Amino acid sequence: MNKSTKSIIQFVVLLGIGILLVWLSFRSVWTEKEKILDSFKTANYFWVSISIVIAFFSHYLRAFRWNYLLKPAGYSVKPTNAVGAVIVGYFANYGLPRMGEISRCTLVTKYDHVPFEVALGTVITERIVDLLILIIIFFLTLFAQFSQLKDLTATYIYHPMMLKFKGISEHPTKFIILISILIIVSIGLFLVRKKITGLLKGKLGNIIKGFGKGLSSVKDIEKKFQFILLSIAIWASYFYSLYVCFFAFTGTSNLGQAECLVLLLFGTFGVVFSPGGLGAYPAIITALLTYYGVEQIAAFSFPWMAWTSQFILVVTLGVLSLILLPIINKSNANVVS
Repeated sequence: MNKSTKSIIQFVVLLGIGILLVWLSFRSVWTEKEKILDSFKTANYFWVSISIVIAFFSHYLRAFRWNYLLKPAGYSVKPTNAVGAVIVGYFANYGLPRMGEISRCTLVTKYDHVPFEVALGTVITERIVDLLILIIIFFLTLFAQFSQLKDLTATYIYHPMMLKFKGISEHPTKFIILISILIIVSIGLFLVRKKITGLLKGKLGNIIKGFGKGLSSVKDIEKKFQFILLSIAIWASYFYSLYVCFFAFTGTSNLGQAECLVLLLFGTFGVVFSPGGLGAYPAIITALLTYYGVEQIAAFSFPWMAWTSQFILVVTLGVLSLILLPIINKSNANVVS
């Protein structure tokens, strides 16, 4: 099975999950469709517009911060190209998760002659920084909403896991199959260890070196304080882009920043389960809002409004970027391998 076939299968599976989640979400509120339509009609779109502006600002900051990582490696990207590449990256993620990183790096390789491996290394560094900030957000959320997180963890994680383990313990066959799979995987890795070593020394080794060069750019950043501030500002933009949407609906206007922290934390994981978070993000946010006592109509409408507004922003700017970048970079259209 070649790479393109695997990508197509992955896309179909993830899209199928997203469509299934969308169908389940709409089926649960189908009897209230008239009220839901009214909630969208009466929503305060001023706050939705503010949310879109803040979201675009976060993308601009991410593009601006990127050069802080590229500079120690000896490269830079023009501001217009950086913004366009970041937007196209988000746009591509609606097709396949993580395809955005590939698209983004390919564009700066094409137009700014940044080696693909170095660009990808810096993007991976960004993801590590994002993960660290997400961990900080987790602890902030834990401090602000400890009892709520405890209840949420028990309801959606602990109890379901205990039921699964109980099911395995009551059926020895399942336990034996699980252990057998782990043993087979371990033996397989042991047998192919020489091939893995050979790959690391060959072309893959050069790619890993490129990654390393990109990853090492963090310690070589000249303006570390500015980099940290930009990183915080990016996530603050994500936070307030979501927070101001609360005021678009009467049912969510009474929620505060502590609740928004929880939504931001768990909503971030929604994009893992389907392209761009289709279906998964609204489902997670709806469940959280319901837990906080938000009535059904607002709990359903809010995440769909927040997700759709961001989707329209990314798709619109993504298409524009794909059209304009070749025009802006007419003289730099030679691809560097």
